Amino acid sequence: MINNIIYQQHEELDGLLKHVYVKRIDVSAKAEYLSTGLIKLITGPRRAGKSVLSLQLLKDEYFAYLNFDDDLLLKHFDENAVIQALNEVYPGYRYLFLDEIQNLPDWELWVNKLYRRGANLIVTGSNAKLLSREMATSLTGRYVQIEVFPFSFAEVLRFNKIPFPGQLTLTPQKKGIILSHLNTYLLNGGFPEIVLNPSIVKNYLSTLFDSVLLKDIMRRFKIRQSQQLYDLSNYLLANYTNPYSYNQLKTDLNFNSVPTVQKFVGYLSEPYLFLNLTRYSAKVKTQLKSPKKSYIIDTGFIKARSFELSPNLGRLLENVVFTELLRRHYKPGLDLFYYRTRNDREIDFVCRKGHSVVQLIQVCYDTSTPKTLKREIASLLEASSELDCKNLLLITWDKEEVIENNKINIQLIPAYKWLYEELLIVD
Repeated sequence: MINNIIYQQHEELDGLLKHVYVKRIDVSAKAEYLSTGLIKLITGPRRAGKSVLSLQLLKDEYFAYLNFDDDLLLKHFDENAVIQALNEVYPGYRYLFLDEIQNLPDWELWVNKLYRRGANLIVTGSNAKLLSREMATSLTGRYVQIEVFPFSFAEVLRFNKIPFPGQLTLTPQKKGIILSHLNTYLLNGGFPEIVLNPSIVKNYLSTLFDSVLLKDIMRRFKIRQSQQLYDLSNYLLANYTNPYSYNQLKTDLNFNSVPTVQKFVGYLSEPYLFLNLTRYSAKVKTQLKSPKKSYIIDTGFIKARSFELSPNLGRLLENVVFTELLRRHYKPGLDLFYYRTRNDREIDFVCRKGHSVVQLIQVCYDTSTPKTLKREIASLLEASSELDCKNLLLITWDKEEVIENNKINIQLIPAYKWLYEELLIVD
């Protein structure tokens, strides 16, 4: 039985390898990852492209493949039979690719055994905290983690073959085309299947959202209060980018206790569905007690599942900036926060390196009115004084200039430029 399953997966793999994919890893990074004997742990949301990045990493290499999103494989899994079948189907393989490993009970024990026996492993999974926790317990120091998110805006432009020219050659027509793509990106998000087929956004992402709730949360954690989980996910989806407290959620959604709310919020963050941002403070106790802000991993979910009558472009842009900061390796709660000044002005993002605040970022879609612009500048200046940071950035829809105030420069940059400035793929 195991042989038949692995042969069938081999046929599926052959089909996957024939596809043409958007490049998501550069040559130098590929060589660096393949050269190490450490386990390559590739994490990220479902359908964000973990398997594709793994295939690009292993291109031109001889590797064996197991897909643990296959119920038949899970039902009949026997480690000795699997090893025997792999050597029969893929004789002399150099690498072993284990896809969606979190579905296999006690997977880390088996992976550890494979590692000790000298297997060079590429492992993908959709549950960040669970995987990291189990890796840290069983495989400390034996793995390197690679996070994969839905397409960035730069990758969407690459897919659509839209060149990004320098400022001198950015004609109104080219700028209009880029802004049109950015508007679509805000609404539809960056899941690869949606970028390929924009017409299926609502059906595809609504089904994916339910799949994450059912497979990655309810089934894994054996949750009986399924309606409360759905209510919480819908609440956070409707209130993305807005602050909330656990007590508020308990009251509004009729939870029995605050610890239950905290547990359910944690469940929603593990499969990269919702991510939370804490308020920056020098005191850890203040951080823990302050309201949190919730962001969705991809703005397409909002279009697919939200009850908004019309899109809130300002909040969508803020969410897109948040996910881009994740791609740039900022970690919420470690070096990425929001902030409220003593006069209760909010700063969207505080970026920290080590013990120093290195940048304050404010996101404002429309700065066309003097009152709005004055408000955003005042917030940045006040936070700059309190946090001793003079690197101030205001991300707008399409306004670009540098404003000087008391010898402090505030850079206004269009979102399309900021989103493109760190294109991570090198031709």
